[in-house]
Parts: sequence; structure tokens; C-alpha cells
Amino acid sequence: MRIIRHLSEVTDQDRGTAAAIGNFDGVHLGHQAVIERARRPERALGVLTFEPHPREAFAPDAPPFRLMDARARAHRLEKLGVDLLFELPFDGVRYLNDQDFCAEVLVRGLGVSNVTVGADFRFGAGRTGSVDTLIAAGATLGFGVTISDLVLEADHEVSSTAIRAALTKGDPGGAAAMLGHWHRIEGPVQHGEKRGRELGYPTANMSMAGRHLPKLGVYAVRVDVLSGPHQGSYGGAASLGVRPMFGENQPNLETFIFDFSGDLYGAELSVALVDFLRPEIKFDGLDPLIAQMAKDCEEARQRLAAL
Repeated sequence: MRIIRHLSEVTDQDRGTAAAIGNFDGVHLGHQAVIERARRPERALGVLTFEPHPREAFAPDAPPFRLMDARARAHRLEKLGVDLLFELPFDGVRYLNDQDFCAEVLVRGLGVSNVTVGADFRFGAGRTGSVDTLIAAGATLGFGVTISDLVLEADHEVSSTAIRAALTKGDPGGAAAMLGHWHRIEGPVQHGEKRGRELGYPTANMSMAGRHLPKLGVYAVRVDVLSGPHQGSYGGAASLGVRPMFGENQPNLETFIFDFSGDLYGAELSVALVDFLRPEIKFDGLDPLIAQMAKDCEEARQRLAAL
């Protein structure tokens, strides 16, 4: 998959793409339906999205809400067979009205042959554009428009908001039913305090900065090591939290990988939250903490084996 981050990078070969448009945070089943409807056998499959997420630009002081960062989103889109990802800077389009967006970005900039959007799609400065104005612009400017119906799960609309709500209450299974895949936290392994190693449970530490925080606690997880000499898939148990026994800390994800030995510092990991085991607890000492970690790992093994 080729990623294009500025209109100046678009080549003649890129023009004529059939593209899905949206933010695609989480790449959930609704997003996947839009992308699948955009697919044309005779055309390259494109996705048009923006970075940073528009909500970050309009509410910079709001709590982190993203289900995935740009890198994780690109990784998921590539798995869906997307050929071209147009990941354009939002500042370059935020002040365009709906008509100018269609003319300057979709036609002059990208030269799309067809665009596909969800039925609730809004665009342009002030969100003045709708599916109706998009269809009218396509008829005038010469590109096709396909509207994808909203996707329901258990009679509820699939949305990034609903997925965040499921994760917040510790329901990764409910989130996965809407995502069509496990919710994953992706990023590099960072150096931590190395307390896990001292306790007999060395962990791979990952930052949660900029991401929506699922319920704090311990999870059964699937771990994909994406880079380095230890690439592969593993089971594990992960603690998502602030480590209350050890003072005030920023939330991070600490993953103990079962039956693994090796150095993962700097490697890219993708950690899937499979099942919530228990909330974060402040223990009275190290001995009860170590005993609970042993119980957590055994329970995580059992739940992963039952899948």
C-alpha cells in the first residue's frame, strides 16, 4: 500500500482511483462496509482520510479519544487490500467549503473516478456538505458517488463512539463485535522501570499517549511482534494502568508474553485486548502482587485457550 500525504505527491498513475472517504478511527465494520463498496475491479482502491483527526484540531484540549493512531490505521487498511492511502493534512482542507473541497481536492488534486461514503457523511467547513451535496457535485464535476448504508450490530449502529463505550466499561468482546477484529494497541516497546523483571514477570511497556483509555486493569491478550528478530504471535497477560503501588504515573500498557525470552526494546508490537480479567488494584506489598500476577497469567492462559 502506498501512502500519499500531500496532493503534490499524486501522480498521473494515481488518478482515477475509486476512493472511500472518512476518518476510519478503529476501521470498524461500518468503515469496512464503506471500503468494500468502494472496491472496483478495474480501479485502484483508495482511502481518503486526514491527519490529525479533525476532532483533535477542533478540540485540542479534550481527553484522548482515538482508537488507533495513524500508523495502526494504515496497518489495518493495508490488511483490507487498500492500494492507496491518501492521508492528507487536515489544515489543508479545514477551511474549504463543500463545493471547493469537491473541486480542489477530489477532482483537481486526486482525480477520483468514484467516491464512497457512509450515509451520515458530512464534510466541508461548518459541515455544510452532505451526501446530497456530494452527489450533486459529482454529477457536475464528473465523478461517481456511492452511499454505503449504516451497519448495525445487535440492533445498534456500529460507531467509534459505541466502541469507545464498550472499551471504557471493560468489554473488549463487545468492541470486537463492532470492530470485526480485536481492539489493538500498536507501537514500539519502550524502556520502563523494569520492575516486572525483578518480580519474575518481565513486561513489554508501551505508551498510551494520544489514545482512548479502555478500562484500567488486567487483560488476556494476543501479541503480534511486528518487527525485529522475534516476529510472531504469542499469548500473554497485560496490565493497563497507572501502577498505583509505585506513585503517580502516566497510563501505559505492560505486557507479559507467555513462553517468550528475548529483547524487544524498540520492536513494534500489536497487542490485542481479548478479555478483561480484573480491575487495577493497589496491593499492600510485593508478595500479594506477585501471587495475583501468577493467578492472572493462569486465568489469561485459560481464556485464550478457550477461544
